[in-house]
Formats: sequence, C-alpha cells, structure tokens
Amino acid sequence: MGKGSSYKDAGVDVHAGNLFVELIKPLVKSTYNKRVVAGIGGFAGLYSIPLERYKRPLLVASTDGVGTKLKIAFMTGKLDTIGIDLVAMNVNDIVTCGAEPMFFLDYLATSRLKPKESVEVIKGIIKGCKKAGCVLLGGETAEMPGFYNKGEFDLAGFVVGIMDRDRMIDGSKVKPGDVVIGISSSGLHSNGYSLAREVLLGKLKLDLSDIPSPLNRPLGEELLEPTRIYVKTILSLQKEFQIKAAAHITGGGLLENIPRVIPKNTAVYLDSSLWEIPPLMKLIEIAGRIEREEMFRTFNCGIGMVLVVSGGEADKVLKRLKRLGEKGKVIGEVRKRKKGDRGILIK
Repeated sequence: MGKGSSYKDAGVDVHAGNLFVELIKPLVKSTYNKRVVAGIGGFAGLYSIPLERYKRPLLVASTDGVGTKLKIAFMTGKLDTIGIDLVAMNVNDIVTCGAEPMFFLDYLATSRLKPKESVEVIKGIIKGCKKAGCVLLGGETAEMPGFYNKGEFDLAGFVVGIMDRDRMIDGSKVKPGDVVIGISSSGLHSNGYSLAREVLLGKLKLDLSDIPSPLNRPLGEELLEPTRIYVKTILSLQKEFQIKAAAHITGGGLLENIPRVIPKNTAVYLDSSLWEIPPLMKLIEIAGRIEREEMFRTFNCGIGMVLVVSGGEADKVLKRLKRLGEKGKVIGEVRKRKKGDRGILIK
C-alpha cells in the first residue's frame, strides 16, 4: 500500500507557517504597549480600550490594501516597505476623522509561503505601526496552493482607532471663506499603479532599474517610495487648531476625495499653480498623453492629505506643519456651491 496523502503534498506547509510565526513574534511584540492583554499566538488579540481618556468615546475602523503596487514589489524583489503602505492606507483614512489608531491586523495570502520573504513584509508593517503609534495585534497568513501566481501574494489590513465624539472632524463646520491646505505626498503612495505601469513599463518600455529624466534615482525605487503616514501630524494639529475637514487623497484623487468631506452647499476651488506636480507624475502625464482631469482623478498629484481650516488659522497651521517636518501649502478655498457645480473645481 502506497504512502497516504498529506497536507504538505497538497501544497500547504504547516511547518513553514509555524516557522513564520516564530520568526515574527519578537518583531510584532516590539509594537506592544501596556494595553495589549493578549497578542500573537492565540486565537484572538485582546486590547484594553483607554476609555478613561475620553468623555464620549467612539471606535473608528477601516480596511484597505495596497493594490497593484504589489506588482512593483514582486518585480524588484524589495518587500520590506510595502507593509508601510498597507498601514498608511488604513491609518490615514481614520485620522481624517480625528481618530487615534489603537491596533492593526494584517492578512497575507499566498500560494506558497516563504517564511523569510514574508518576514520582510511584516518588517514593513511593523515600521508602519510604529510611525502611526499603533500596535500590531494580530493577523492571518493564508497558504492557498494554485490560487496566486508563483512568487506573488495579496496583502490587506484592518485598523481600529478611538476618538472623542466632541473632537470629531466631520466637515459640518466647513463654510465659504475657509482655506484649503495641501500636505505633500511622498510619491504615488498606493494608488494609480495600474495606469503608471501601463505608461512607464508598457508604452515607454522602461526597466525598473532605469533612471529616466527627470528622475534622479531608479524607477523602481521611485515607484516603491512608501506612502506617507500623517497620523501624528494631524493629531498634533488638532490639539492646537480646529481642523474642519480632512481628506486622504487615495483612489479617485483630488477630484473624488475632497467633495466627500465638505457640505453639499459648498465647493472647493483649487489653483494647481500653487503647488508642483512631482516629476514622476509629470512623466506619466506627458508620456501617457493623459488629460489633466484624469490625472487629478487618478493620482494624488503631489498632495497626500488635504485640510480645511478657517482663514484666520491658515498661516499658523502652515508654520506648525513646517515644525512637524511636513510641506504644506495653501492650494485653494471654499466657496458657496453654485447650481450645477460638482463640489470641486481645479484650474
């Protein structure tokens, strides 16, 4: 009688999964604080919520991935920063409400688990959690034979934060005359990569090791620049100023994201001459013969986070941003929405 089938024969290596968990345990625990009751290794992560710090506490949650930026990571073999993007895409979303991230969970799915490679991904997630000031409380690693292309995986994350209802940033106080401030992005962040790859690798037939003008470093490095995490910046600003609205410029770009956070009777008018579109995005625009409106709907165009503040506080906010190490500029204003307006106009 022949040897019976095993889970490993079917493509699932339980030993590799156990090894992976042991390799990442010390990394994960480096994010812990005194509120972690139980973390990695159990069936669930346990976290003690700091209710005593809030009069009217609200939990805030978000989930997201990093899209086809993963393809660039696969092509370059550089996997230690994509986790930063994963954390950023989630925590930047909840901080637009004024929420402080408490804990993060990740999901990594692959056809064949390679523990050492996957550890590199987790290292990025750890960096992201530390930048955002949150705990990596747990996660799931799924090995699914034949489900993904060889050498590829998918990545998703989930964050839970907390805020005081009385300090919520909800856009309700935005009014005509308010000022729109843009905080610089670090690059493409994690959106628009399908179009970027189509233009740069398809039409231009560039290699990721190429340094095309006007860039000053390899294309692969430029494309893998991690998404900027704005959590500590926004929370710091909120202690001093009234942030009336905040928009994380992700999928949909400036055109789709800003109208989401302002009242229906207002509109934002942006002047694109007030900030510079980064060289990489200019290259994509010119080489792809992409219309400017499509650029503003697909890419962040150099603005990763948008804030709406009163005109009287704008200069002080800009000075504070500079002290926090951010590049901020006034990029527009809020006006009364006219009949037929769509909520945003960029000239």
